Amino acid sequence: MAVKRRSFFLIPMIVAVCSIVGGVYGPRVEVASAASDTDDIRASLKSFTRSYDLVEENFADPVSPDKAIYKGAIPGMLRTLDPHSNFFDPKDYQLLREDQKGHYFGVGMQVAPRGGKTIVIAPFKGSPAYRAGLRPGDVILRVNDKPTDNLSTTEVADLLKGPRGTQVNILVSREGSSDPISFTVTRDEISRKSIPVAFWLRPGIAYIKIDSFNETTSRELEDDLKRMGENNIKGLVLDLRGNPGGLLNEGVAVADKFLEKGQTIVSHRGRASAEKPYIAKNGNHGHNYPIVVLVNRYSASAAEIVSGALQDHDRAWVLGETTFGKGLVQTVYPLSENTGLALTTAHFYTPSGRLIQRDYSNRSFFDYYYHKDDNARNPMDVKMTDSGRTVYGGGGITPDEKYVAPKMDRFQVELLRKYAFFNFTKHYFGSHDTKLSKDWSPDNTILNDFHDFLLKQNVQFTEAEFAQDTDWVKRNLKREMYITAFDLDEAQKVDVETDPEVERAIDAMPKAKALLDSAKKIIVQRMGGQMAAARE
Repeated sequence: MAVKRRSFFLIPMIVAVCSIVGGVYGPRVEVASAASDTDDIRASLKSFTRSYDLVEENFADPVSPDKAIYKGAIPGMLRTLDPHSNFFDPKDYQLLREDQKGHYFGVGMQVAPRGGKTIVIAPFKGSPAYRAGLRPGDVILRVNDKPTDNLSTTEVADLLKGPRGTQVNILVSREGSSDPISFTVTRDEISRKSIPVAFWLRPGIAYIKIDSFNETTSRELEDDLKRMGENNIKGLVLDLRGNPGGLLNEGVAVADKFLEKGQTIVSHRGRASAEKPYIAKNGNHGHNYPIVVLVNRYSASAAEIVSGALQDHDRAWVLGETTFGKGLVQTVYPLSENTGLALTTAHFYTPSGRLIQRDYSNRSFFDYYYHKDDNARNPMDVKMTDSGRTVYGGGGITPDEKYVAPKMDRFQVELLRKYAFFNFTKHYFGSHDTKLSKDWSPDNTILNDFHDFLLKQNVQFTEAEFAQDTDWVKRNLKREMYITAFDLDEAQKVDVETDPEVERAIDAMPKAKALLDSAKKIIVQRMGGQMAAARE
């Protein structure tokens, strides 16, 4: 369950946006250092002002200052610096703060554009939308008597948000219902957990998935470990796949939970800032169970801080793909008119001293974000873990054990591209009860219904392709149908339980334990040798 299946083709763009704020400080206000050559700056500003005046006076159409400055001049300047410095207009800045805080006020559901309409993807568990009965596949027709025909999905989402306690009327069309359905929903605070699932995979083997690092992540982790009973954990699968990062201090706090008190987690330094190390202040309090960390090419920034720290200290066995390779730290500067600027102010280094930032010179941002250079490690940046294992900088965190998901065949790609599982689910529940048993799985009847549905939707496939991918189809059907029958959290849980990479992580747990035990012995022997040398 590295990513939601319905977001398969959007993942690179999500990383492109989210990694901008991965490993950020902020928001905070700082005073920029004085320029060394004031005359040059004044001359440049004068040239810019003159250019803007010419555009404003002579361009064929009226010029919007917001578009020219917020969407053009400032972002254009920042793009010449690095891929992660960015300017946030008022709407984007508000979304940034909501992501960092982990909550907002509204009805609590994910919406998306499909076929020129805004549809419900999933209401969040326990949210006002969930309690009201909205469900995946509902097409939003009106919000408070305002038709949505000519509105973007972002505009519809804005209409759904509002102060806690206020009401919003939502009119939807639903497959299987001849008439539109009206819902009156009372808005509330919507908390979006950064840890959507944490449960027992096997007796003694816990699983925790961290989607991002916001202001509540370390507290969520602490609560989940207490709920499960950390003393009962014999092994942990820590899933950071698809995690684009987030707040630096929260990544540090998560790593602190698994390391020993006093160990270095990360350090950073920049042109205008001295080196600053982050040290584990609390430590794991003797909870030295083995850990397998799952990562992929979209694990970035704070996710790399955590995986890099656990790898450098031989605390965890890292499994998966080489991570994204974002070793830049942004400071968010609040500006006037509710805007903000995320500026790269430092590089971060893992405990061994690795700089894991990928090279972004002489290539397009498209190639950079789509991760075209899988083996971008820097052979000149060679470091050692605590026990003496070789690790490299320059291209993300290289896993201790590679796992590459099997490449999808033509039929699988076609089903995901056409949202076949989502569309079938809304079609099926349009004429069937949405109640399913907790141990439900697609049977032959459901498979046959799905098969016939694909034919009616003009999805091209052969009987051989359908037979070959039956297990994969059943897994995706189960996940999608669980969202409507139960909730998104339960759907993610069943997806994890049938994830081949999670199975590999469980199999790798003895390697994580052997690594931990070996590292302890080597460190003790090294300390003993140092003490003996000191006595001599």
